[in-house]
Formats: sequence, C-alpha cells, structure tokens
Amino acid sequence: MRRPLFAFLFSLLCLLASTASAASATERGALFKVSIDGHEMHLFGTLHVGLPEFYPLEPRIAEALGQASTLALEIDPAQPQRELLRAVREHGMLDPGAPGYDAMEAQQRALLDKLIEQGRIDASRAMTFKPVLLATLLTLAEYTKQGYRTDLSSEAWLARQARTKGTRILELESLDRQLSLLDRLAEPDRWRFLDEMMASIVSGAQRSEARKTVQAWSSADREALDAIAARCELDASVSGSFVNRVLLKERNAGLADSLLDLLRKEPRTFAAVGVLHLLGAESVPKLLQEKGVQVERIY
Repeated sequence: MRRPLFAFLFSLLCLLASTASAASATERGALFKVSIDGHEMHLFGTLHVGLPEFYPLEPRIAEALGQASTLALEIDPAQPQRELLRAVREHGMLDPGAPGYDAMEAQQRALLDKLIEQGRIDASRAMTFKPVLLATLLTLAEYTKQGYRTDLSSEAWLARQARTKGTRILELESLDRQLSLLDRLAEPDRWRFLDEMMASIVSGAQRSEARKTVQAWSSADREALDAIAARCELDASVSGSFVNRVLLKERNAGLADSLLDLLRKEPRTFAAVGVLHLLGAESVPKLLQEKGVQVERIY
C-alpha cells in the first residue's frame, strides 16, 4: 500500500457551504458516531488532499460540526509556516557530516534526481532531508500530479467551518510528534524505504493506489476503503510495515486515548483524522469500543 504519509502544507479553503446547494453534497470518507455516559462525538475519516468538487461535505457533517463545542484534528492546518520549518529542521534534516545521498548507487541516485525533478521539488532542499521525509514528499507529488491538492484537504475545510462558527480547534498531535516518527527506522531500512517508494512511483503502482484511494474516499465506498486498509495490513515491505505498525497502529493508540478524554469532558464534539485510522485491525473506533465506548458506523 503506497500513499502519502502526511500532507504538511495546508492553506484554508474558501467557504463553499453558503453558495453551494446542500443537495449537491454527497457522503465522503467514513463517519462514525461514538458515545459514552450521554456524551457524543462524530468521528470523520478525512483525506489529506482534495478537489473543489468535494465541498461542501454532506449536511450531516455540517450539522454535527455546528453542534460541537470542539473540533479535534490531528494537527491544525493553519500551522504557522515558521513552526513547520522549525519542526523540519529538528526532525527531518540529515545530520551534518552524514554521507547522505552521495553514498547511493549511481543508478538509484540518477532515478532519485529524476523523480525529484518530475515532482517539482527543490533539489537543493531535497538533498538535506532524511530519506523517509523525502520519500513522503515524492509520494505526495504523485497525488499533486493528478490534480489533488493539499490546500483542499478535508481538515482545511473543516477548520474553516469551525473558525467561522467560533468553534474551538483542538490538536490531537503535533508537528514534532508526526515528524519524529519518520525517524524511527533503523539506518539501513531508511534507505530501503526510499528505494521502495521510488520503485512504486516508477512502476505506476503509487499513481494507481492514489487514484483508488481518492475514488474510494470521495464516494464513501465502504467496501473499497476496507479493502485498502486490508492491503495495508498485509504489506510486508519495509515501507508498508512501517506505515502500518508505527504511523497507523501506534498512533491509533494515542489518538484513541485523546479522543476518549475529550469525549468524557464535553457533551458534543467532532473529531476528524485520516480515514485509515478508522479502518482495519486496531483502528481508533475498535480501540474506543474496547474502552467501553459505544460505536456506530454511519457509513
């Protein structure tokens, strides 16, 4: 399973709900309702990229968000640029004096240079990034080349609605937390991760998976989304195993704890996290259910 690990740069989406007909909205992603002790939270599975036609989200989303005291997101999409740059400097840059990309085999280095150019990534900056972060940016570029935009992410749209209504926005994680996870692989596996991502881009597998993921999310295709989650769990590659073990399951435990804390504190809340966190084994809804929370999957 190949896909972007995180979309780092967000900008706010223009408010569409006031000008578009609600009848044109359709179900997207996955939506759960969780409750405990009379408190209720809607839990929405997001996509970190988007298209203009994805908005407005369907009326139940707007209604639930309108009744919520808090919108909980992985991170606030309105992060100041300086915070992103600081987090990248602290967690995403190669150590001074490290051999870096000059130690790559000539054929792999030539391929990397080609993919950086095709992805329209600043080559001089790219060579300072650790390999897992660079692989992430290359993967995100595959979405961008198909027209999918990070500034039209679900999170950006939801955050705009929340700010318009004066709803509090709560971050469940931080840039430091997310970027630090990319540094968890052992040294040899970091480079294998990059090699695997490059191979998936060259073969067209990444492009195909990106298209399937967006299509499944945009139509709330439950069967297709569950199939994507199942493929992710079965991926035994270095990159696939790392995504499943660390970037999904390990984070799911922390997300579930934070969401349960919010659910207990406030009567009506809304939470939105990447859709794959809500699907498959050890998903956030399953972890919440194990903690005594009543869970209903709406779609």
